[in-house]
Amino acid sequence: MKFKNFEELMRMVKGKSNRIVVPGANNAEALEAIKIADDDGLISEGILIGDAAMVKSMAGHAGLDLKKFELVDCKDTAQMCRQAVAFIKQGRGDFLVKGLVDTSLYLKAILDKEAKLVEPGATLSHFVLFQTAHYRKLFGVADAAILIAPDLEQKRKIVQNSVNIMRVLGVDQPKVSIVCPVEKVNPKVPSTVDAAELARMSQDGRIHNAVVEGPYDIYISLDRKLADEKGVKGGLVPGDVDIMVFPDLDAANPVYKSITYFAEGMKSAALVAGASVPVILPSRTDPPQTKAHSIALASFMKDQKIAA
Repeated sequence: MKFKNFEELMRMVKGKSNRIVVPGANNAEALEAIKIADDDGLISEGILIGDAAMVKSMAGHAGLDLKKFELVDCKDTAQMCRQAVAFIKQGRGDFLVKGLVDTSLYLKAILDKEAKLVEPGATLSHFVLFQTAHYRKLFGVADAAILIAPDLEQKRKIVQNSVNIMRVLGVDQPKVSIVCPVEKVNPKVPSTVDAAELARMSQDGRIHNAVVEGPYDIYISLDRKLADEKGVKGGLVPGDVDIMVFPDLDAANPVYKSITYFAEGMKSAALVAGASVPVILPSRTDPPQTKAHSIALASFMKDQKIAA
C-alpha cells in the first residue's frame, strides 16, 4: 500500500492541483465536506452546479469561500449531471463529486455512451476503503451502494473493479474474501455457490491479479486465529484480507454503515469503481470527514493508472 492510513494519504495529496465538479452543489453536507477538503489544501479550484442562490447561501453557512469556484446556475437535476460530465470531458475538471442529485441520474450521465467515461461492457460498482482500530491495515468493502442483486458475472466485475483500485493503491495482488453467512458451499445458500465459482475464476484467470477465496464469513476473513478455530486451515486470505465482497446490497450496505457507525477509529473514503476518472458517490449521512477523505482518495487516483 502506498500509504498506511488516511493521515498519510492527506499529506501526500495536500497542495496538488485538484479541480472538482459538483452537480447538485446546493447541498449543505457536500459544501461542508468541500470546506474541510479546501481547508486541508485538497482543492485548487472547482465548478459548483446547482441553484446559484442556494449554493451561495449554503456556502456562507458552511464558511466556504467561493473565490476559487465557478458557479453554474441550474435547477434541473438531470441537466446538472449531464453538465458535470460534459465539464469533465472538456478537461475542465479532474473528478466528480455528487451533491444533491439522484444517484440514478448521476450514474446515468456517467454511463452515457457519448461521455466515454466507462468502457463498453464495463460495470460500475461501489468501493469503500476503511481504516479501523482493530484491523492492522486498510481494507475495502464492495458493493454497498450500486448493484442491488448482482448475478455471477456482475460479481466478477465487482471483484475485478475493486482489485483494480487496490492495485492502484499499491497492493500488487490483493487478497479478496467472498463473504457469505457460512464457510461451506451449500446449494441452499446460493451466495456460497457463487463464492466458490469466483474463487475458481481467480485460479483460471477470469479474475486477474488477485487471490480470491471463499465462501468465508467475516470472522474468517479478518482473523487467522478465528479461521483456525472454525477449521479453515489453508488459504492466504484469512487474517490478511484486503477486500471483502458481499453477495448483494442487502448484505453490503448494512455492513458498510455498521462499520461507519460502530467501529473504533473508523475512517473511510468511497469511490465508484469502473469509470475512467475518479467518481465520488457519497451518502447523505456519511460524515463530512468521510467525504473529504473521498476527495483525497480521488486526488490520489487521478494521477495514477486507474485501469489495472
